[in-house]
Amino acid sequence: MRYFILITLLLACNSLAFANTGKPIADTLEHGSVLLDTDGQPINAHGAGVMYHKGIYYLFGEIKNGKTWLVPGQNWEDYRVPAGGISCYSSTDLKHWKKRGIALKPTVNDPGNDLDTSRVIERPKVIYNEQTRKFVMWMHIDKNDYNYSRGGVAISDSPVGPYQYLGSVKPNDQMLRDMTLYKDEDGKAYLIYSSEDNNTMHICLLSDDYLKPTKTYVRVFENKKRESPAIFKHNGKYFLITSGCTGWSPNAASYAVADNIMGPWTEQGNPCKGPNAEVTFFSQGAFVLPVAGEPGKFIFMGDVWNKTDLEKSSYLWLPLSINDDKVEIYNP
Repeated sequence: MRYFILITLLLACNSLAFANTGKPIADTLEHGSVLLDTDGQPINAHGAGVMYHKGIYYLFGEIKNGKTWLVPGQNWEDYRVPAGGISCYSSTDLKHWKKRGIALKPTVNDPGNDLDTSRVIERPKVIYNEQTRKFVMWMHIDKNDYNYSRGGVAISDSPVGPYQYLGSVKPNDQMLRDMTLYKDEDGKAYLIYSSEDNNTMHICLLSDDYLKPTKTYVRVFENKKRESPAIFKHNGKYFLITSGCTGWSPNAASYAVADNIMGPWTEQGNPCKGPNAEVTFFSQGAFVLPVAGEPGKFIFMGDVWNKTDLEKSSYLWLPLSINDDKVEIYNP
């Protein structure tokens, strides 16, 4: 709890700094506590991803509502709430977020359905396919024991949805757990995900319509136990930030660099600097957002998990800088 209070105080101090200096939103600590939408309600979008499309940022995340419980019989702290589906918010300035509703709704009392509230629906990411003119969402689909381990895909004609769920798959018959989605400058798209019981990460090229994994994939960070991938590109190089596997408890982030998204990747260590860097400032990374119109400016988006009351989990968004191909994240 003292860490939650500390983050809240940092938010308050930084909000004052923003008001007094007038710095661009990407230059300052965004949020370290409850993030409110334009109606004054807490934003419910965890494990989030952001898509920038035609001048608008769209934020997608897991809806976490209801009582948290501990799944029995697991060898880790497997805390869960009922799967609430995927939310969507939009913004033009990264500061004011308008609720756009539920982009992908869950089902109720249908335990055989991937989207049932008894399942796990996590880490949604959305990209746009210019060829098909469809917005494509990928997400981690699982059961409470995490042995289902599949990637779910949905499409929509509108960025805010509703999204039509098409089903789930194990790419190349391999597990898919924590994941992200990346669309490169040439229009090719990739799934990056924890696999092999989280021991190894995979990077898999998607089909041209972004709806299916291809057989083109690589295994990276073998036997490293990494999860929560967040990928971005700067000056022709790819950067991939991941966390360790300690359940809902924070740990040290690590990042790697590559000249080609399919590798080889060179590990560089912890990008976080300063006090509490060894626990990623008590957060876990979810996404790195390039700021539109400001080359070289990025926002590291993390979740501050409240593992015993997941509905009250919050957010930490921090400026990310790159100096001589070295990633640095500071918590002001």
